[in-house]
Amino acid sequence: MSYGCSVPTEAGRRVLTVVGPTAAGKSALSIALAHELGGEVVNADSMQLYRGMDIGTAKLSPAEREGVPHHLLDIWDVTEPAAVAEYQRLARAAIDDILGRRRIPILVGGSGLYVRAVLEDFAFPGTDAAIRARLEAEWAAGAPLHALLSEKDPEAASKILPTNGRRIVRALEVIELTGKPFTASLPDPKPVYDAVQIGVDRDTAALDERIALRVDLMWQAGLIDEVRGLTGIRDGRTASLALGYQQALAQIDGLMTEDEAKDDTTRGTRRFVRRQRSWFRRDPSITWLDGSSPTLLADALSVAR
Repeated sequence: MSYGCSVPTEAGRRVLTVVGPTAAGKSALSIALAHELGGEVVNADSMQLYRGMDIGTAKLSPAEREGVPHHLLDIWDVTEPAAVAEYQRLARAAIDDILGRRRIPILVGGSGLYVRAVLEDFAFPGTDAAIRARLEAEWAAGAPLHALLSEKDPEAASKILPTNGRRIVRALEVIELTGKPFTASLPDPKPVYDAVQIGVDRDTAALDERIALRVDLMWQAGLIDEVRGLTGIRDGRTASLALGYQQALAQIDGLMTEDEAKDDTTRGTRRFVRRQRSWFRRDPSITWLDGSSPTLLADALSVAR
């Protein structure tokens, strides 16, 4: 079994992670592990950081958390853009507080860069408001920025959807600031914590079914009303593009029917799952478990201990 980072770190700074693709069963496993190990959950789902974005992100309700403390949920307004460097600071502060109380931090989520930002010691490239504003204006005007990124950094372009303007703009901004490919701005791993990493996944066909069911339940649970009540979401560069929320806005605006919005969310989530798998499967320190196994908790405990 893999026990995370191979480089020794300071004793007593062990962090357990539960990672993997959307709808694989990470949340349920994290609750069970927290009960067994005396743990507290630190959120590593970038969209669950936003207040009010509950249904579309499958955020656990207070009752579903079963008394397990959860950190870094509902910390940003939907108008705020994603800020991985700020998340890194907040997540490490939460983890250090949990460790200081001699409990187990359980970092849970499917946002690979956010997990890496917490576990590894690296600084994010800075920003330049003028460069970003210019690139955003070019994107809004329909400039072929993904093609430009493909020329400057093919590896980065292959990992970013042509429709993801926020990430395309950020990659080009970093390239312009540093004079280096965006992928070169992420250095080799150097661990901050002694991380024990558990990956949860399922058979692709089974996961596809779970995603379709989850999307149906999102609409049944009132996603459209949730989005209507999110003041300022249209101004949020990150929140307005979240899976489910982008499609709900299109439905509200009459650009999609309900069935079209649900189908588009399902397809988008399945594409996102493929990217999540590609990211996490590159990390040899993750021990992968079958989310459908009846012995999942026992298997996870054997890794964690």
